[in-house]
Amino acid sequence: MTHIVKKHFEVLDGLRGMAALAVVVFHFMEVIEPDYSRNFIGHGFLAVDFFFCLSGFVIAYAYDGRIDSLGLGEFFRSRLIRLHPLVVIGSVLGLLGLFIQSFAGPGVDGAVSGGVVSGGVVSGGAGFGGAVQPIDGVRIAEVFLCSILMIPFPVMASRFYNNFSLNAPAWSLFWEYVASLFYALFLHRLGRRYLMMLVVPAGAGIVWVIYKEGSLLGGWSGGTFWDGLVRVAYSFLAGMFVYRSKWIVVNRLGFLALSGLLLGAFVFPYSSWNLLWESLIVLLYFPLVIALGAGTAPAPRVRKFCVFLGKISYPLYMTHYWLIWIFADYPGLHRPAGVRLVMIVLGVLVLQVILAYVVMVVFDGPVRRALSRRTRVVRG
Repeated sequence: MTHIVKKHFEVLDGLRGMAALAVVVFHFMEVIEPDYSRNFIGHGFLAVDFFFCLSGFVIAYAYDGRIDSLGLGEFFRSRLIRLHPLVVIGSVLGLLGLFIQSFAGPGVDGAVSGGVVSGGVVSGGAGFGGAVQPIDGVRIAEVFLCSILMIPFPVMASRFYNNFSLNAPAWSLFWEYVASLFYALFLHRLGRRYLMMLVVPAGAGIVWVIYKEGSLLGGWSGGTFWDGLVRVAYSFLAGMFVYRSKWIVVNRLGFLALSGLLLGAFVFPYSSWNLLWESLIVLLYFPLVIALGAGTAPAPRVRKFCVFLGKISYPLYMTHYWLIWIFADYPGLHRPAGVRLVMIVLGVLVLQVILAYVVMVVFDGPVRRALSRRTRVVRG
């Protein structure tokens, strides 16, 4: 049987990496400046909607027409091997970060505040501030187990009731898993017309959430859990629809220009027109960026950089947040500003990229290769 090698969208890889970097910067900046209207990257959370849309496009591209012959079991195995090792390492790092904060001593201001419901990791208010108290080992074990099994468990007040307290960004991966499940069960069978019948009400849901909440920031916490479903439903379907409609716009913009267009959505300022602008960005702009990204190629001098960004994007996304919690203690104790603050953020950002690279090379790559070999042996 002839093995068909599909085109690799290198610019889309690069854009995924740029979005991951934007998320990391956004998470740092929301600690420094919690008022999103004064935060220079206050719409950085929309990178998640870009991820969802890109995922819909890529999964449709990779599996449409062959998932039936591949089989559901093989599809789910491939998705788990691709995604879950970093779920585990992200949870381990989150647990390590929690212990580091807890042993830092009383009086530390920062993310370890509030307490664990019905047990209490710490005491104090639910905001940034409070004295660190002894960890409730049973509750933390429950939180850790739910984290590695991808079961939402929003019980830690000290983590603002994140669905995944040890690794906050995992909330979006949970919905990625849900989207993959629905794709495998029936979305891959839908023609474009029926897909459009789902895209339109899902888009209306996006507008409704922005109207109700004031922005599309939710999905990460117990109180905003179902906002995550709305966000993934539209963007994943829209990505599929772009691919199914063959909306690949051939162009010469290249990676640098499209990176600028993508980042522009994240630094777009807040205004009284936020409902309109966020809706347009998610409903139309991100699908357009993906259509443009699929239709261009990187310049030779940036090709390797795009490939690197694509490879590092998921490890960076899944391993950065434990340091955000630790970093959240620092401004409360030392109040850095100006050049000092910029250097601290840049330094930690570089550290994050290095850590993600090490995790990718030492852990994620070897584990995925080993699991792939083992499943081939079991099937063979």
